[in-house]
This record gives sequence, C-alpha cells and structure tokens, in this order.
Amino acid sequence: ESSLAEGAKGEPFHMVTPVLESWALSQVAGMTVFLKCENMQPTGSFKIRGIGHFCQEMAKDGCRHLVCPSGGNAGIAAAYAARKLGIPATIVLPKSASQQVVRRLQGQRAEVELIGQVWDVANLRAQELAKRDGWVNVSPFDHPLIWEGHASLVRELKAALGTPPGALVLAVGGGGLLAGVVAGLVEVGWQHVPIIAMETHGAHCFNAAIRAGRQVTLPDITSVAKSLGAKTVAARALACTRECQILSEVVEDAEAVSAVQRFLDDERMLVEPACGAALAAIYSGILGRLQAEGRLHSGLTSVVVIVCGGNGIDSQQLQALKTQLGQK
Repeated sequence: ESSLAEGAKGEPFHMVTPVLESWALSQVAGMTVFLKCENMQPTGSFKIRGIGHFCQEMAKDGCRHLVCPSGGNAGIAAAYAARKLGIPATIVLPKSASQQVVRRLQGQRAEVELIGQVWDVANLRAQELAKRDGWVNVSPFDHPLIWEGHASLVRELKAALGTPPGALVLAVGGGGLLAGVVAGLVEVGWQHVPIIAMETHGAHCFNAAIRAGRQVTLPDITSVAKSLGAKTVAARALACTRECQILSEVVEDAEAVSAVQRFLDDERMLVEPACGAALAAIYSGILGRLQAEGRLHSGLTSVVVIVCGGNGIDSQQLQALKTQLGQK
C-alpha cells in the first residue's frame, strides 16, 4: 500500500543527480567539463524525469493501466513509475529484446509482451492496447508532459552551477531530452547557451531533419546505439532549433563505442553507446572543431555533458561491440 501513497503524494520519482567536474575530460577538452550524471537515476537513465512526471499526471486523471512500447530506458522508467503509483503496466517489446531487460522489467512487476521484430510493430500493438478503457500509452519521447519533466534537469544545473555553462552537450534519439532541456533553458533564462546535439550515423533522424528542413523518416536504424533508434524525430525537436542555438553533429558508431570505453577508464562509469555519442563531442574533438569553424565561441571556458545513462550495456556487451567494430 505504501507504493500508492508514495506516488500519490506527488513527490517526483527522479532524484537530483550530481554535477561533477571531470578532471580527465577537462584535460581532453582544454576547458572545464561538468558531467550531469543521469546514469545515477534509480532507473539508470534520465527518462524517469519525464516519464515519471507523465505517469503521475495520468494517475491523477484516473489512468488504470500504463502501456509503453520500449525495450530500453523508457520502458524501465514506465515500469518503475507504475510500480510506485500502484498501477499495472504492460511493456511491449520486439522479440529481439535482451533477456536482461525483460528480467529487469519483470523485477519492476511489469507485464512484458514480446511481438514482432522491430519497435514499430511493438508501437502499433501498444496503441491498440491503449484503446482499452482506462489504459494510457506512454510515449518514450513525444509528449509535452515528458518534456516538462525533463526540464527539471536544467533547474538542477542552475542550482548547482549558478552561472550558465559555455555550452551543453546531449545525445538525441527521438528528441525528448532535447525538447525538455530547451524548455528548461528558457525557464531559467539560459536560452542563449548553445546546445551540441549528438547522434550516431544510422540513427541520425534529427540531423537528417535539420538538413531537409522537415521531419524525415530514416529507412532503417543501422547504428549500434539502439537507444537513439527513432526513425523520425519529434516535431517539437525541430521547432527547438528556432528557439535556441542547436548545433547538430553526427559521429560514427566506432567513435561512440570508443567514447564509452574511454569514459569507463576515465570515470569508472559504464554507459551505453547512445550516451557515448554525447561523450564523443569531447573525445572526438568536436568542441574544438566547432570553435575553429567559428560556430562555437572560441573563448569557451566550460561545458556540461549530460551523461544520459543507459541500461543496454554490461562489460560483455561492450566487449562484443568493440569486436564488432574492430576495436582492440
């Protein structure tokens, strides 16, 4: 019964995560690098901020069952929030989902349904289930309440740093984190802080949309950074480019995985390749290149990297990714 009370009181499900100054990354970047450690959230990623907020609001509206089509961080966040709220959850996954994730979801007492080979099929099934009375579909990234929840991250940054950083680095999958961060920057009066939006090639739906000037659907997700694997970015993410300075950069899978390994060695934290894409802004020298090109202020003294976290990784999987990409 305590779980119901916990969620009903309206206390957020996410925690205030540390902002750490990284000596190792600062050395590489030639400026102060702060890490916003979302990998330390109770669900292992930033997703609990927005999804937790969304689920709480749905519970207030009388939602009786949550359904989420996600084999990764969003599904784990939805299952966690549902358990805290005392509401049943069904997480719909493609059959390719890892046993590790399925076990973790079942550990949160969620019902797991495996269907089809790709996320799109799971998504259609979730939409079908959500037509049932009192059932609500939890989008992994595309809802105003989710962005509102993610904005809490920027309020914490302001409380920790006081003054705005020279730039903010984050990874883009479907665009939920980006939309939330932009909302947060506007809220705290930091909308002049440039955002470096990182993606891997093969999951670069935001970069493709920026180049086309409209939403573009990628034919397939070929990147190993599966958490970035939305074929189409949220329309809101594209709209954000008109409100803030957003620099979209794409790295190769090998750079993202190499960043994961280097970050593990530098900071003793293991994150997934989606997060490696953000860290590659430092390790692949992208900050310096943007400064040299005059697209970022050359007098930059500090940058915040959002370490978005991730559940789809362990030491064995990192080794397998390195082998797959021909890395020693």
